[in-house]
Amino acid sequence: MNVTRGADWGEPAPLPDDAVEVTGDAELAELVGAAFRAGRPPPPVALLGGDLARTLGGRADRRRFDTGRAARFEVDIGVALLDGRRRWFAAHLVAHRRWWRGRALVVANAAFRGTENLAPRAHPGDGRLDVLEADLPRGQRRAARRRLRTGTHVPHPAIRQRRVTAATWHLDPGAIVTVDGVRWGPGTELAVRIEPAAVAVWV
Repeated sequence: MNVTRGADWGEPAPLPDDAVEVTGDAELAELVGAAFRAGRPPPPVALLGGDLARTLGGRADRRRFDTGRAARFEVDIGVALLDGRRRWFAAHLVAHRRWWRGRALVVANAAFRGTENLAPRAHPGDGRLDVLEADLPRGQRRAARRRLRTGTHVPHPAIRQRRVTAATWHLDPGAIVTVDGVRWGPGTELAVRIEPAAVAVWV
């Protein structure tokens, strides 16, 4: 999805003096996670890049903060637990084996992953995580990947879509989990949940 600022959600607002500048999804998630672990609210954030910013219609241009063209959004943040290890994510969690063989799992708070419109219905302010689960034959995997840029890989009869506030999985052997574009590692037991309206960001 693409959010239209001031229409679908969000509102024009001046950037607070105490805002922290963040350049991407993993950095934002780390900031929010550190605040929650310390038992305090996250600071306001000037979000300059990443897949969440793209979903919100943002551009990497600091000048808009000075000219009053920025918009404020209260965004959700995902929390994942992988074999007892906890991590926050701003945009997406992806789990799959090499070459996307077997079952693939996407848990998305943002629509985009790089150039791919991976979860076209995902909305980072609806209090839900968008989940896509697929186990496609090799030929269908290639066709689906070609359609990722436009988001037309869904609907597909072999791709299950749902929206959740929390969910758990037993991952396939050899599955690697990537969070906000950063490899987290292999794992077996995965649980996720949403933190609604966890942080205010300006884009």
